[in-house]
Amino acid sequence: MALKIKYFDGKIGTSKNIGLFLGKDSKLSDFKGIFDDKINQKIVKFLKSNKKTKVDKIFSFNLEFDQQLIMILIVKKNGELQSEKLGAKFYDYIKNNNLNNVLVLGSNFSSVKNNIRFNEFMHGAELKAYEFDLYKTKKNKKDININILKSKNQIDSKIKYKLDAVLNGVNFTKDLVSEPGNILHPDEYAKRLLKLKKFGLKVTVYDEKKLKKLGCNALLGVGQGSIRGSYLVTMEWNGNKSKSKPLAFVGKGVCFDTGGISLKPARFMEDMTYDMAGSAVVVGLMKNFALRKAKINAVGVVGLVENMPGGNAQRPGDIVKSYSGKTIEVLNTDAEGRLVLADALSFTEKKFKPNFIVDLATLTGAIVVSLGSEYAGLFSNNDKLSKEIFEAGEKVDEKAWRLPLHKNYDKLMDSKNADMQNINYVGGAGSTTAAQFLQRFIINKTPWAHLDIAGMAFSKYAGALNSGGATGYGVRLLNKFVEDNYE
Repeated sequence: MALKIKYFDGKIGTSKNIGLFLGKDSKLSDFKGIFDDKINQKIVKFLKSNKKTKVDKIFSFNLEFDQQLIMILIVKKNGELQSEKLGAKFYDYIKNNNLNNVLVLGSNFSSVKNNIRFNEFMHGAELKAYEFDLYKTKKNKKDININILKSKNQIDSKIKYKLDAVLNGVNFTKDLVSEPGNILHPDEYAKRLLKLKKFGLKVTVYDEKKLKKLGCNALLGVGQGSIRGSYLVTMEWNGNKSKSKPLAFVGKGVCFDTGGISLKPARFMEDMTYDMAGSAVVVGLMKNFALRKAKINAVGVVGLVENMPGGNAQRPGDIVKSYSGKTIEVLNTDAEGRLVLADALSFTEKKFKPNFIVDLATLTGAIVVSLGSEYAGLFSNNDKLSKEIFEAGEKVDEKAWRLPLHKNYDKLMDSKNADMQNINYVGGAGSTTAAQFLQRFIINKTPWAHLDIAGMAFSKYAGALNSGGATGYGVRLLNKFVEDNYE
């Protein structure tokens, strides 16, 4: 099933279901010439019965035997986010009621006194419509068609262009996260990223040979038990002609995480295909920047590995030397994401000398215990950067909550045999100590923020703007963060 949207100027047909926008202040005269008196009276009755309501509502009644009028009552006045949520709610309504062919009277939208934005309304419907059915042999071939009868100046083409780019980036992220581990292993992932060159991104793949030469032994150690390769991939977007420092985004790309020798329990291990979600967010974000020709310089860096037990797998107790030169005692091979990020962060800081670094990772189960599936964990060495990310998250409903970093946590990660160890054996503060570990690899005090998205990247149930499964969390958040502060 796919959502197909068309915009046109024309007359109302007789065979389509009709969507109509209403406000609490709508009057009978607003619909004269559109419907006959009998239908107008039904609309007025609906408005009267909902005069005191404080929530947006969607309701329908029959016009003909096979034709319904869908009334979208707009009450709230909360700007673009509310517009998107109402659009998603509208999509759910027509899907759940099998109203697969709808003509929306966008032309009456401006007569409703509110600040709901039509472009964002349709964007919300498109976000909600995502489905991953690539491997189903029997697909639902019945598309949902929404035709928009619009006025000349209603659709802002510049806004739509940007929203389409965001949608494309979000859906690409969801596609990557949804792929099974036998398909999207590191070798295949790296090949797919090379295809992004056609959008204007400069893509560079560092394979195992190059990574060994660079000294990225923390990242390589994670993947050495797999028959698949390990990679670091950089994606550069130069949308600002000045030689300004790039904005850097780094993602953990563990394509499948068995835990390695420190093997995970079998139950729910199938969900570990989404342990590469941090990298997928970075990829989707960079594709979005390229598609909408963002006027920034940005770089995305992803570490791609597969964490498998095997004859050559990393052992608990192994010591590796990271790209930064610091040594790490690997006490638990299931604390692998921080090893990948350790090299990726230091490499990004040294090579690109960025304005800031934001990393994303499904890093700890502890963050799910702390914040559930409502907030990502936010850790940062910079108050300004942290505040900007927090505020952007509130605006797009991809929320992040700042948690502490402090030098006193360092003693929990200090090792007797190396510069540090990769887990806190004392217990407690699992997410904070993981972030404290990562902070050690920001060598030159670059402003840095870490987003632990373990509770946000994948959902068993649907959210306001996404279906169940991969959520695409992070693309809209970071796009808004960049738009508001760096463009």
